[in-house]
Amino acid sequence: MPRSDNPAMSPVATDALGNELVEIVRASYGTGAGRVTIRRCGDALVAFLDELELQPGERFLIDHGRAETVVRTRAAYEQKIRSTFAAAVERATGRRVVSFVSNTHLEPPYAIEVFRLAPSAAP
Repeated sequence: MPRSDNPAMSPVATDALGNELVEIVRASYGTGAGRVTIRRCGDALVAFLDELELQPGERFLIDHGRAETVVRTRAAYEQKIRSTFAAAVERATGRRVVSFVSNTHLEPPYAIEVFRLAPSAAP
């Protein structure tokens, strides 16, 4: 279940975004994450996908000394689904995503997705 201490987004919007990001990961990889935490830091939004579920083939590679292959493959894949992630963040925040950075850590397994948002319109 997503968690947030994010004053810029309602808890309902944060939960919905966290759930949507996990569903994007699940649809893309066939596996998801056990927990999502969303943080807003000024013009950035950070999503921590904790307890990342790895594919059996990924686990096999890790167990046989090829963890870097898993990390590189996931990084390449995340860049290809950037627009899907960005669209979810844009719907939730009402702001355009201008850049995206993703990284996967394997032990313990988690991913971090960082979205840089366009400056908000002046009131």
